[in-house]
Amino acid sequence: MGFIKSRGRGSVSRGRESLAGILSQPAPSKAAILPTTHMDTNPSVIIRRAELGDAPAIAEIYNEAILTTTATFDTEPKSVDERAKWLESHDERHPVLVAVVDGKVVGWASLTRWSDRPAYDDTAETSFYVHSTYRGRGIGRKLKDALIDRARQLRYHTLIARIAEGSGESIHLNENAGFVHVGTLKEVGRKFGKLLDVHIMQKILD
Repeated sequence: MGFIKSRGRGSVSRGRESLAGILSQPAPSKAAILPTTHMDTNPSVIIRRAELGDAPAIAEIYNEAILTTTATFDTEPKSVDERAKWLESHDERHPVLVAVVDGKVVGWASLTRWSDRPAYDDTAETSFYVHSTYRGRGIGRKLKDALIDRARQLRYHTLIARIAEGSGESIHLNENAGFVHVGTLKEVGRKFGKLLDVHIMQKILD
């Protein structure tokens, strides 16, 4: 697959706070650089909060996944405007992070509301994508670890990952990040002419 990804719903936070407000934290650049806790195997990778200006790169990365992988069950490419609105829909509690190499956004990750019912407020779904030309550099793991760190800061209790069948790399990455397999939804999505199972993985935070 062209991406390593724990598949999420792709858009859902209903909070409509301005992205400018989300990104108002002081930092050496326009957005805060987030610390990671894992071994730094690629020091040239910077993980930071997403900015509205990242929408074109985020759209490009996501559209590659739509057209070439089962990492997402979206089937039609998204416009830059659609991705910008998606970014703006992610409020402070549902951040989007990007991975930057040599000034270029090469991957992104997000925390998304698991359900709009209030009882689920301490649970979020994790998603991440890495452009196919930047795989094998530990970028997916950096994004995942940074997302988990941020979830702890936001006092989430449970994180969920949904992964389509055939994505062994994504399952392995989630296992290394402490996610465990809790169930499989049989034949719930059809893409590229094939019915696909979806694996559910979960991590309960400390």
